[in-house]
Amino acid sequence: MSAKKSFVLRIDEATYAALEKWAADEFRSVNGQLEWLIHQALKDAGRAKNKGQEAKGKEEEGGD
Repeated sequence: MSAKKSFVLRIDEATYAALEKWAADEFRSVNGQLEWLIHQALKDAGRAKNKGQEAKGKEEEGGD
């Protein structure tokens, strides 16, 4: 499992409330919902690496 990076996100109360409701509707935490949304956006934009590409990239870099 890869390490996760922490950061602060500031959003207005109405946006957070909508996000919190959406997360609850899908049985996720707000953090889980944000991770899912970001992953979907990266995937849709063609910027998400799949696991096979990550492993290949590490091999090319000389990583483990």
